[in-house]
Amino acid sequence: MDARLVADLRQSIQDCAERGLSVASKWSSELYYAIPSNKRDTLISEEFVTFSTSTPARSRSPRPSLPFVDPSPAPAALCIPVTPGNQSHLLSHSPDVRAQETELETQDEAALFAARAFMAAKEFTRVEFTVKHCKSAKAQFIYVYSCFLAAERKAQRDWYRQNNTRGQPPVPINRLLTTLLDMVKNATDPWLLFLKAVFLSRLNRREEAIESIIRSISGYHWNWSVWTLLCSCVGDGDELSALLPLLPLPATHPLVLMFQIRTMNELHSPSENELAMCDRLLGDDCFRDSAWAMSLRACALYHLHDFGQAEKQFEKILAIAPHRIDDIDVYSNILYVTDNRLKLSRLAHEFLELDKDRPEVCCLVGNHYSLRAEHEKAVKYFRRATELDRTYLSAWTLMGHEYVEMKNSHAAIEAYRRAVDVNRKDYRAWYGLGQAYELLSMHRYALYYYQHATALRPYDVRLWQAQGACYEEIGRLKEAVDCLKRALLGADSRETTIHLKLAKLHEELEEQAQAAAYHRRVVEICRIEERPVQDYAKSSIFVARHHMLITGGDLLLAKDYLERVANSNAEEVAQASDWLKKLKSVLITRPVIPTAEKTSDR
Repeated sequence: MDARLVADLRQSIQDCAERGLSVASKWSSELYYAIPSNKRDTLISEEFVTFSTSTPARSRSPRPSLPFVDPSPAPAALCIPVTPGNQSHLLSHSPDVRAQETELETQDEAALFAARAFMAAKEFTRVEFTVKHCKSAKAQFIYVYSCFLAAERKAQRDWYRQNNTRGQPPVPINRLLTTLLDMVKNATDPWLLFLKAVFLSRLNRREEAIESIIRSISGYHWNWSVWTLLCSCVGDGDELSALLPLLPLPATHPLVLMFQIRTMNELHSPSENELAMCDRLLGDDCFRDSAWAMSLRACALYHLHDFGQAEKQFEKILAIAPHRIDDIDVYSNILYVTDNRLKLSRLAHEFLELDKDRPEVCCLVGNHYSLRAEHEKAVKYFRRATELDRTYLSAWTLMGHEYVEMKNSHAAIEAYRRAVDVNRKDYRAWYGLGQAYELLSMHRYALYYYQHATALRPYDVRLWQAQGACYEEIGRLKEAVDCLKRALLGADSRETTIHLKLAKLHEELEEQAQAAAYHRRVVEICRIEERPVQDYAKSSIFVARHHMLITGGDLLLAKDYLERVANSNAEEVAQASDWLKKLKSVLITRPVIPTAEKTSDR
């Protein structure tokens, strides 16, 4: 662990807290606390000695810890040199500018103290009034940020006031965003650039928001809120790959790794590459004991459907941080999927006692009731989660699932639509909408939503199967075949259901050779896995019949398939025996070349 990195992280706790960025400050604190105390103290002492003996005006780029050193520098155009400690963009300016800002902060000291206290109490209009006439950059940030938070609160209240009415818009409307953007349009301070990016993002000016985010990161690396905002701006994995070279940090810097893992988790498509990054972050030279980094890894395992390892990772997190509520809902999803009723029940009771007003806990309790098939109670807790946090995506989606279970398609559609309004990148809500419309036998509508889901998650077998089923229902069999072929690319090699479905569709399309090929594959898989003949009897008869009816068919293969079925206890025994009798007469009139001779040169 590099001394500079630790010092920057330590400083960010104070920098973010002073500006009211409590989530970012909490994140920095968690990471800093995870560093073993003896190592942390040594590295901070080291950095203090280095800083005190260096020239203050000298500009040096931040050095990452040795495991993260990247020989290729970041793009020069985006790199803003930062002096030791990376405490503020102001440190890279001339001594006169730094002295002037220090003097302004001294003059604003009392107002800043008061503003910080009011911000902690969520008295945002008092914060506005307190720092309105202050001149320092820090006070300007607090003023604009408090104006934004006050406007957000009003927008939320207005939105909830129209709840369950026709006039309620999909999301709360903050009518002050354009005015706020005008206040920071010429900003150069990295903190104000962060706010500018927030406003641009909310106004759906995504490219401009990303530009402001990169400039903000260039001026100040350790504001986790700006990284989280950048994560929300990324639409898919390809966009992320294109964005990484533009970041003003080496690709192996821990912040870039954390951002990359977090983004892929948000997109529900992490890979083994992201797991390897998690392991680097949790190495002995980095944040070995960080519950936050462990949670990144647990979520990646969850999205990879490795539920066993994900559960073990969450157990390890709770062992070192038993009262940590963040991501506890993901753990409850894992216990739900694995049908672990006992553990889910115990977890629900423990965390309900700990904090019943956290949306994650409400989601956990909702999963507990859902697993017990008490769907009305589950809906009650998922709805409570959305009341605590309107943007809490999982609760809207899970509420939709419960309504589907209750056969209330219209309520399910409303819940899924709210989820899509919160985040259009979550395939689960689009998939849920497809399922709900399928329940209503509105297959063309369902198809539209399934297509959105497959675009977001192109390797998900279930989504392609659902899309194929819709095409079949509306009579577009060729498109159904294409979807199921696409599903096979991501399916298990021992899978037979999709093969059987493809065989059926080809049969309906009167493409007998293709149907026979899929039936034969079913037979081969079942025989390799030594499944009972009942599982593949129909497929065996279809393949045998096909070879008997076509010119040049493999009669020995047909004989082998029919004999296996005829000598079994499958329902198709009589049918197989009848076809064997026909085969004997065919063999008399049509000579065959033994299979062994055909393939002896292979």
